[in-house]
Amino acid sequence: MPVGPVGTYLVALSARSSLRVGACAASGIASADGIYALVAAAAGSALAPLLVPIVMPLRWVSLVVLLGLAALGAIRAVRRYRAHRLTGITQEMPVAGRTAYFGLLGMTLLSPMTVIYFAALVLGGSGSSDPAVVERVIFVLAAFIASATWQLLLATGGALLGRALTGHLGRLLTALASTIVIAVLAIRLVA
Repeated sequence: MPVGPVGTYLVALSARSSLRVGACAASGIASADGIYALVAAAAGSALAPLLVPIVMPLRWVSLVVLLGLAALGAIRAVRRYRAHRLTGITQEMPVAGRTAYFGLLGMTLLSPMTVIYFAALVLGGSGSSDPAVVERVIFVLAAFIASATWQLLLATGGALLGRALTGHLGRLLTALASTIVIAVLAIRLVA
């Protein structure tokens, strides 16, 4: 399981909020993966010609969204750090679990890496015999469970990282590092 921009964002979100919020966000990513697996299993090779022309535009949309999130994260981290230095009190608006779920669901649905992965599954299966319904259901469930397990592991790692770096400078450095990684991974999507 690769860690791309969405996974990096999940780790950073979990680090600066809580494991509960991270778990909600991880569920959003797994839901998107489950949706793509369902579409790949249901539509099969009929979907392949439709996917090819939209992959590159989705890469550009994803690039813009991810760079925006990276910039917003960096700006918030610097403001939070400066506010703490000036006042000694940092009050950050907590992220709701529902917001994390739907935000990461949408981000993953827009992620071209997810589209490419499931498009490859569809394109790769276009020459084989048509799988039975039971095999398709097992494929969708397995994809969802594998994704949920991996994303929850990333969220847990992010939450542990957040606890280890609870100082204000540590949070600033972690937030800035994650925004740089997100930006680099986003640029690699179109490069």
